Amino acid sequence: MDPGPSDLSNLHRPVLVGEVLSLLAPSDRIEMGGAGPLIVDGTVGYGGHAEAMLTAWPSARLLGIDRDREALLSTKARLAGFGARVRLFHASYAEIADVLEEAGEKAPSAILLDVGVSSPQLDRGDRGFSFRSPDAPADMRFDRDGGGRTAADLVNQLEEHALAKLLFEHGGERHARGVARALVAARPVRTLGDVLRAIERVVRRDVSGIHPATRTLQALRIAVNDEAGHMARGLAAAIDALPIGGRLAVISFHGGEERAVKAAFLEARRRGVVTVLTTKGIRPTDREVSENPRASSARLRAAERTDESVLGMRMGERAVDEESVDEESADDESADEQSDQAAANGTEA
Repeated sequence: MDPGPSDLSNLHRPVLVGEVLSLLAPSDRIEMGGAGPLIVDGTVGYGGHAEAMLTAWPSARLLGIDRDREALLSTKARLAGFGARVRLFHASYAEIADVLEEAGEKAPSAILLDVGVSSPQLDRGDRGFSFRSPDAPADMRFDRDGGGRTAADLVNQLEEHALAKLLFEHGGERHARGVARALVAARPVRTLGDVLRAIERVVRRDVSGIHPATRTLQALRIAVNDEAGHMARGLAAAIDALPIGGRLAVISFHGGEERAVKAAFLEARRRGVVTVLTTKGIRPTDREVSENPRASSARLRAAERTDESVLGMRMGERAVDEESVDEESADDESADEQSDQAAANGTEA
């Protein structure tokens, strides 16, 4: 039986908690007046990081944002003991300016984004995110109340060439054309099992042990939820929301996310808007990975606002200096390999 909403918070183990607390800890960098520091958890999910921050900083207030209404129901129960210090909003972190206005708040001292799919979303068989649940509908939407196309809709409606492009660009699937052809031949697909069986006809499990469907499922999930679009808009919106001295920390879980965050920070630094606090993505310790294998592919980056200039742009889509990006290309490849393995084991956090 799948755990209900009240049980899911017990299954979620936030990653890199100590590192997040160290980077985002309130300080005299920002004058907050009589109110305690305001923290925005833009991907509050099931409340793991939010609980840690509220516990560590007794005077802090928190606005939690998430696209997944089911996650917010669980988080509301998990954080109930913090009372009025917590307010939750059903929205995307790309809409952070609107949330701040609705909450009657100004600039937060810190913002945390923990992007991608969460552990409970993977563990809930009815959500259609994991190949461990072949009977689940091929859904994959973070926000099931908000409409939008499901993974099954994309597979059933896209032209074969468009589907192949999606699989290659979002999942790095080397067999994209063959997989797209097999998926089209399998129409109409309804369940995740329908998708898996089609993929397994053309992609074989290799010596790495990675499930043949790993890259395709990742690509479909990213496309269904427009994760790249939300990240491009959201990173700029988050930096714009910070006052001078405010900090943004972003946790990513696969190479595409990692590169987008790095490019956004480099572009903001080039424009003199931030100081990048992490020269390379911070990785979890061996001890954390041994205790929580789902942390293995996590990378943490942070930046501090240094100028009031408004970015107002999709930084993640802007080209950055090739030399700056190439200096960590080896890390990107390692992150890709580890995140693929983690996803293959159902362990993306």
